Amino acid sequence: MRTISSFTLSVVLFTFAVGGFFLLPEASAIAQESSSAKFAVGPQYDTTHVYVAPEDFDRFVSSFQATFGGTTSKQGVFTVTPTPSKTMSQLVLTPAGTLSVFGFKTPIPWPFGAERTGYLVTDMDAAVAAARAAGANVVVGIFPDPIGRDVVIQWPGGVNMQLYWHTTTPHYQPLQTVPENRVYVSPDAVDAFVHGFVTFAHGKVVSDDARASGVEIGRPSDTYRRIRIESGFGKMVVLVTDGHLPFPYGHEMTGYEVSNLDGTLAKAKAAGAQVLVAPYTADGRTAAIVQFPGGYIAEIHASAKQ
Repeated sequence: MRTISSFTLSVVLFTFAVGGFFLLPEASAIAQESSSAKFAVGPQYDTTHVYVAPEDFDRFVSSFQATFGGTTSKQGVFTVTPTPSKTMSQLVLTPAGTLSVFGFKTPIPWPFGAERTGYLVTDMDAAVAAARAAGANVVVGIFPDPIGRDVVIQWPGGVNMQLYWHTTTPHYQPLQTVPENRVYVSPDAVDAFVHGFVTFAHGKVVSDDARASGVEIGRPSDTYRRIRIESGFGKMVVLVTDGHLPFPYGHEMTGYEVSNLDGTLAKAKAAGAQVLVAPYTADGRTAAIVQFPGGYIAEIHASAKQ
């Protein structure tokens, strides 16, 4: 599931005109091709999934856009799950990252709401085969939506994400800064998670610090393990903890890079957001954690040399 953009109607007509049929290559061919194929399109197409109550929807979108700038798609109400449901849906495209915002008017079908991101892929069937081969579990099988196809997968450690494919290729502006997907996993699952995701994404581990400053997880007198990964899907930071996390750590799904942290926080507060964790400095950056109207929690950081 991901936000439906402004070209929905024409694609819906096309989808139903062809009867929703898709030609699938043989399973063995998919498995062979997927071992070497790269499926990422670009980080501007990787969206953080944000669920808010319908009454908070407009207030959240306005606050986030006022903080980071950018544009939005036309808002609408759609069925974007394989079982009956209705949700308000809108895409928020900012220079610092893209959001898919959902405000369900019906109960949310399980397990939707637990997936943290949507990654656009070039070939859905081959991408799913590659994810499975790398150790992912398919928790929601491939299903059609008004503008393409979707699937929800789960990596070791319980990390859910969605893969999606568009019938009509979208075109979004490149990002000015690439956000971080912030993933909290246990020491028991981290090796399997990192190996599986890096294999699937054709990514690389750019740093692995076994004694990162605990101030980054609200425990300034401790250390913890922090792994940074980069791939065609963008950036990811893996925070390896024992789960002893003070609020709001673990609730933030994405970290947004800005050029001026103080200025961005001022905009956020003026737009109705609350600073939950005041700025701190670690690993060459200054960071804070903010909660936007509707409850969405995000990390925001800038170079400490700003």
